[in-house]
Amino acid sequence: MSKKVVEVKTLKVGKYVILGGEASKIVGIQTSSPGKHGAAKARVDAVGIFDKQKRTLVKPVDAKVDVPMIDKRAAQVLALMGENVQLMDLESYETFDVPIPEDLKNDLAEGVEVGYIIAMGHKKLMRITKK
Repeated sequence: MSKKVVEVKTLKVGKYVILGGEASKIVGIQTSSPGKHGAAKARVDAVGIFDKQKRTLVKPVDAKVDVPMIDKRAAQVLALMGENVQLMDLESYETFDVPIPEDLKNDLAEGVEVGYIIAMGHKKLMRITKK
């Protein structure tokens, strides 16, 4: 499980953070100004990459959080197998199965090049790169 530690104030919308043990994409950040005796706080709203669950984090802006190392790769579709698709990585030639996202079901075909990500030991099909 590859991750790094950063401060909450360095997080940005569209980047990733680990919340509840899941890699999540940040969809919103709000910060409150510091009070008389307190530090500024940040509220981070994120959606899980793999489970699509909404998560929220409220911490001081100088607190540390984990950020997953996202590895973006290219693959070729070998076979469509019902709800899953068999892919072959274009660098390592490793073959593996991943579920087909709803938005890509109609556009996938054998021989198509796709982009996928690896985060925290999970793989997910993200987009079609070449038809």
